[in-house]
Amino acid sequence: MSVYPVVSPIVHRGEAPLLISLPHTGTDLPDDLLPALVDRDLALLDTDWRVDQLYAFAAAWGATLVRMPWSRTVVDVNRDPSGASLYPGQATTGLVPMETFDGRPLYRPGHEPDAAEIARRVAAGFVPYHTALAAELTRLRALHPRVVLYDAHSIRSEIARLFPGTLPVFNIGTNSGAAAAPDLAERVALAALASGESVVLNGRFRGGYITRSYGRPADGIHAVQMELAQRLYLDENAPADPAPERAQRAEAALKPVVEALLTWAQGSGAHPGC
Repeated sequence: MSVYPVVSPIVHRGEAPLLISLPHTGTDLPDDLLPALVDRDLALLDTDWRVDQLYAFAAAWGATLVRMPWSRTVVDVNRDPSGASLYPGQATTGLVPMETFDGRPLYRPGHEPDAAEIARRVAAGFVPYHTALAAELTRLRALHPRVVLYDAHSIRSEIARLFPGTLPVFNIGTNSGAAAAPDLAERVALAALASGESVVLNGRFRGGYITRSYGRPADGIHAVQMELAQRLYLDENAPADPAPERAQRAEAALKPVVEALLTWAQGSGAHPGC
C-alpha cells in the first residue's frame, strides 16, 4: 500500500484583494508512486511549466499566491473530487489521471491506482490544497468587500485529443459568466488583447473545479481562470528548458492582466505598485 505524507501547499500571503492559485506547476512525485509509472518524464508532460515564475511579480503587488508542490499526476486539485467530468462529452483527464492529455497511459499495466489509492491521494494532497485556498479567501474577504481568485494555468498549443487546431494564447474562463462579474471578465480580456496576442473568453476552457467552486460573486468572491498557450513563454518541444526572452515577453503581457484584476478588486484606477 502506498503511503503519502500530507502535502503542504506553498503559500505567500499578501494583503491585496487578489489570490493567485497555482495548482499545476508542481513537479514532485512521491517515491512510492514511481515504480507504478511508465516514465517520470511522461508523468510530468502536462505540467504547467514555470507558471509560478511568470506570476512571481504579483507578490510585490500584494497578491497572495498558493502553489501545489505535487505534480497533477499524483492528484489533480482542479478536478471534481466526486470524479464527475467538468466537460461532459469532451475528452479530459480525471481526479487522478490515468493518461496524458494526448491519451498516453501513465501507469504500467496492472499498476493503475484503485479507489482506495485515489482516496489516499485525495486526503494527502487535494484536501490540504483546498483547505489552504479556502482559508486564504476567508482571510482576504474579511479585509475587502470583494476578492478575486485567479486560477493560473498553461497548456500546449496543440493537443488534438482535447481541442481542434491551435489554441488561442489567452484562454479566459469564468464558468460562462457564473464565477465572476461581467465587467471583470471584460477588463481581463481587454488587458490580454492589448498584448497583441489571441484571446478567447469562455471557449474550450471555461474554468475547472477551482473556478466553479469558489467563484461566488454574490458573496464577494470572483473567480477567473487563465489558461495560457505555452508557446507564449517557452519552446513547447523542450518545455522544461528555460526560455528567458520569451518569459520576459510573457511577463510583460501578463502584468496588465494582473493589474486589471487588482484595480477592479480595489475599485480604483490606482496602479497596484503605487
